[in-house]
Amino acid sequence: MENLGRAYIVNEMFLSLQGEGFWTGTPMVFLRFSLCNLRCPFCDTDFKTGTPMTLEEIVNKVKELSKGCGRVCLTGGEPSLQTDSFLVEALHKEGFKLHMETNGTHPVPEGIDWVTLSPKTDWTPEAEVVLERCDELKLVYTGQDISRWEAFNADNFFLQPCSCSNTKETIEAVLSRPLWRLSLQTHKYLDIK
Repeated sequence: MENLGRAYIVNEMFLSLQGEGFWTGTPMVFLRFSLCNLRCPFCDTDFKTGTPMTLEEIVNKVKELSKGCGRVCLTGGEPSLQTDSFLVEALHKEGFKLHMETNGTHPVPEGIDWVTLSPKTDWTPEAEVVLERCDELKLVYTGQDISRWEAFNADNFFLQPCSCSNTKETIEAVLSRPLWRLSLQTHKYLDIK
């Protein structure tokens, strides 16, 4: 493992179940990076604080936490600001499949196994999405017009209530537009991280 002397700023790392979208219920190690280029009003992550960690420290911590689960979710903050080819290669070398949840405003490094695009352009209009495809498109739904995303090159489309406060409205939107599936933040209902 090459040590570049570079520190990644990590908010937290933990083992849990994926609570949202396609992989709901799947054990994953969550590598939550600090730093974000957007300021969304509903964000539930303190991405301004973090701990500097080397590549080796991150890989060792992921291995320690994984308990045999083979998936790592790179999230944040905005993980595309810090994830690089060295991290991708090092985690792949250890046998992990990599998921990334991104706002799509920066390119995703090659080798990410599953990309969840969660665009925030409705709250930050200057946040232009640069990704051209994803495995999963997940919109935090607050009643906005979702039609512009229906032509996006994604394999799966999810609408998710904003902080569980508008679930009924989100269900009605899914029922009226069957391309979309409902995503709930099940980790909040289960009171797990």
